[in-house]
This record gives sequence, C-alpha cells and structure tokens, in this order.
Amino acid sequence: MAFLEVKQRLLSEIESLGFPRDRVVRALHSTGNVSFEAAINWLLDHENDPDIDEMPPVAVDIDIESPEPFHITEEMRRKAKELRDQIEKGKEIEEKKLERKREKDRIRASKELQEAKRIAEEIERKRNIDSKQAEKEEEKRARERVLQKLEQDKIERKRNRGMPSEGSESLATKATTTGAGEKDELKSKNSLPATSVSKAVSMRECLRSLRHHHKDDSDKVRIAYQTLFIYVRNVAKNPDEERFRKIRLSNSLFQERVGSLKGGIEFLELCGFQRGGDFLYLPRDKVDPEALITAGSLLKSALTNPFFGVL
Repeated sequence: MAFLEVKQRLLSEIESLGFPRDRVVRALHSTGNVSFEAAINWLLDHENDPDIDEMPPVAVDIDIESPEPFHITEEMRRKAKELRDQIEKGKEIEEKKLERKREKDRIRASKELQEAKRIAEEIERKRNIDSKQAEKEEEKRARERVLQKLEQDKIERKRNRGMPSEGSESLATKATTTGAGEKDELKSKNSLPATSVSKAVSMRECLRSLRHHHKDDSDKVRIAYQTLFIYVRNVAKNPDEERFRKIRLSNSLFQERVGSLKGGIEFLELCGFQRGGDFLYLPRDKVDPEALITAGSLLKSALTNPFFGVL
C-alpha cells in the first residue's frame, strides 16, 4: 500500500490553528510538504471542494520530522483566520438557506391546512343555509295550511248556522294563487305522491303519513324519524361502506322502529334503497348525495318543527 507522507511538525502547526486533520493531510500531501504557507494557500483555494474532508484511500505516515524549525508568521495566522472565518460563514449561509426552506415549507403547509379548513367550513355553511331555508319553507307551508284550515272551518260554521259564506270566494281565489306545485302537494296529503311530484315532496308526504297514522304515539314517531336520520346520515358520510347501505328487513329493532310503520320503508326507497330478498340495499352507483341531503333536511325539520305534518 502506498503511504501518504506528511511532516509531523507542519501537521501539528496547522492543526493548532483549528483546521481538521483530514483537510491538513490533504493540503500537505497536495503541496508536497514544502511549507506552512503553501498548505494554507491550498486550503484557501480548495475550501469548496466537495471531497475536502475525505481522507485519501491510503495510509498516512505522520512521523517524518521537519529538518529545520518552522515559525508561524502573523501573515500565516491572518490567512488561517480568514479561512476559518470563510468556512464558518459558509456554514452559516447554508444553515440560513435550510432554515428559510424549512420556514417556507411550514408556511405552505399552514396555508394548505387553512385552505382545506376554509373549504370544509364553506361546505358546512352552505349545508346549514340550505337546511334552514328548507325549514323556513316548510314552516311557511305549514302556517298557510293551518290558516286555510281555520278559514275553511269558519266558513263551515257559518254555513251550519245558515249564514252566508262570503269568505268562500276569497278562499277559492287564495287557493288559485297558491301555485301548481302547492296544489299537487295538498292533493297528495293523504297518500303517497304520484311520479310527477318531486322526490322532495314525496319524501315529505312519507313523513307526514307516518306521523298521521301514529299521531297518538309521538315517541314512536320521533324514534322513527331519528332512526331514519341515522340511516341517511351514515350513508351520506360513508357511501363506500356497504354495511351502511344494507338493512336486514327481518331485524326486530328495524321492524319495531321503522319497518312496521306506514311510510318508513317507502321513505328509504325514495332515498335509493331497493328491496332484495330479506334486505333493503342501496347500490354504490345509486347513491345520490342530493337526495340524501334533502332527506336529512326533511328529517331534521320533522324532528324540530312543531308544525310538520299537522294537517
């Protein structure tokens, strides 16, 4: 094996200035061990070499003594200090670059997180607005039906007393201006709606029918609405989970809460569930987010609106 020879005295002198031994050995070997100043100059010229701190793959003999004493001049010390300062400055610059990069990465990650949070909040806000709007519309329709019923009762009482029913004409006029959609809804009050009626109206009629047929048991109606809401919410949140899209019809708890109640299974079918053997099943490709959101809003209104289904 070849030996890389360096002078012990030069090695010690340069090392005493704070330079790593690997760099000093390379510098002395590259300059032929001629002088302290030559090694320092080599270090200055090669400080940015990528392999500056790598030892050559040879043995090192550091026992050779310089034949004459060597004195370090102030100029040499100055150059050595400049070199050390440059090395330290380079390290500081690299560290600042890394810190800036890390800070940029943190800022970018924070912005992405804030944007995702903003989008989620916006979606939730829109859902709340749609839900409140649906509730307001339902309350408005309920009030109108109550007022119309009161007006009809008033006319009927006058008729029974032999008094002229002067309000009948105004009532007919009011019914005319209600609108085609409201007329269809009123006509289908006591039965499931025809195919021409919108799905939302059909769902609403199912829930009204359920309340109407069990008006003497408000707890049963409330539990049915809550159970239907859980089914709808689970599918909406986890459309890929088959266990939420499959209901066993023979399940005793299901039958007690929903299956045995008029309008319960029909409501689930309007949400997309299909009968198949002993199950109600909602195929993944049949999941309709809009229908589920509408169903959830109607169920929430049915649970919170005291006017829901009173007529």
